[in-house]
Amino acid sequence: MTTRDLVYIALFAAISAATAIFPPIALPFGVPIVVQSIAPLLAGSIIGAWRGALSIVLFIALVAIGLPLLSGGRGGIAQLLAPAGGFVFSWIIVAAIVGWLIQRRHGNAGLVYRIASNLFGALVISYPIGIVWLSYSTGMTLQAAAFAACAFIGGDIIKVIVASVVSRAVQRAYPIII
Repeated sequence: MTTRDLVYIALFAAISAATAIFPPIALPFGVPIVVQSIAPLLAGSIIGAWRGALSIVLFIALVAIGLPLLSGGRGGIAQLLAPAGGFVFSWIIVAAIVGWLIQRRHGNAGLVYRIASNLFGALVISYPIGIVWLSYSTGMTLQAAAFAACAFIGGDIIKVIVASVVSRAVQRAYPIII
């Protein structure tokens, strides 16, 4: 691992923390809508699979030791075990898979491919993990948890588009990252 890799990992852990500045929008079933879930999409799309995943691991480790880096100034292991914890832990896999998909194109992924890759990560990877944890932690049935998670799809699609546009712009401006 090079110094550059460490810098990218730390930078995207910091970006993940910085997205917490936007307050969560509370929903009645315990999982808030947060801007912060854009972070793994950006990490994977911009710095690649393993660096993106490691940046999210670092971020989660910092949250676990109590730093208030989650949206709304929350932190600590209890927050990671809360109903939204499954979604947070899924970010590691999301960053890795989105990064791997983008890297397959050697950084020359167009906007449509980036949107498809980010949609896959945000919806196909994150939702099943988050829904299973939501169901387990709240006692809801899987069907009820899945229905409740449908409230997030519109916001996640917006985050996917923003992450895709931003990552494409960064790749054009600084193509050596991936």
